[in-house]
Amino acid sequence: MISPSKLIKLEDLLQPSLVAALDRLDLMSRKMLQGRMQGERRSRRRGQGMDFADFRPYAAGDDLRFVDWNIYGRLDRLFLKMFLEEEDLGLVIAIDGSASMDTGDPNKFDVARRIAMALTYVGLVNQHRVTLALLKDGRADRLSGMRGRRRAADAANWLIGQKAAGTTGFDGACRSLASARLGRGVVIVISDYLLREGYESGLRALAARGWDVFALQILSPEEMDPRKNNQNLDVRLVDLENKGEVEITLTGAVVREHQRRLETFNAALRETCMKLGVRQMTISSAVDYQKFLVETLRKEGLLK
Repeated sequence: MISPSKLIKLEDLLQPSLVAALDRLDLMSRKMLQGRMQGERRSRRRGQGMDFADFRPYAAGDDLRFVDWNIYGRLDRLFLKMFLEEEDLGLVIAIDGSASMDTGDPNKFDVARRIAMALTYVGLVNQHRVTLALLKDGRADRLSGMRGRRRAADAANWLIGQKAAGTTGFDGACRSLASARLGRGVVIVISDYLLREGYESGLRALAARGWDVFALQILSPEEMDPRKNNQNLDVRLVDLENKGEVEITLTGAVVREHQRRLETFNAALRETCMKLGVRQMTISSAVDYQKFLVETLRKEGLLK
């Protein structure tokens, strides 16, 4: 059941056949963002940018350069032109780096990094600020401040160099990420969410910072159906994080109970995310991730 990570080069992360499709995509956020620096992102916030948005009545102290004198000539009243400002959008992609992610066929950690690289590329080509983070042992190791297509190789090299091992320390890692000075924008947290310590506190810390949080759960086919790829129904299950082992026989009743508990667990994850205002999806590591990126995430409103 264990299929260790195998990614070793850029082409493993971002296939050339996918690049052309990604070039046509951009990020979407449900929230109006107010970045501290002027960037490439056009938001709904009215200000003094280049695109006309609306008029409003003049108030004492307003800049007379934005008065519409044509309207004044017709109505004998002062109105200001308002414009859409260009705002900076941050994209943070955080991957669970615990040992449980380095399992499955296809390997969950490899699929997580492929998806992370594709989303990073979309952010970079659209001139957003991109940060990659690995959530591991209560920390959030980061590669921050990337902008522009030329940083794609840096992102790929960083992702390839990461290893999944040990525990997540999910809550502490998310709090560390939330406390970092990363601006405002979209945060995508990729994990199997099969965490002994839970996930609610960590997701709440991220959502409380005002980010648009997207929780992407990746499960292996074997986790969804323990008999998949197992011809021998007598199996030994190993917890890679605490090294515990148990031998079981995968009878029909055992498999049904496993699937019932998984459905209950995933329903609780969805309910928690809904309560926190976090978008959530569950996918198999066997997903056609190119179709997932180009079609599914557009339907979900994360990409456009």
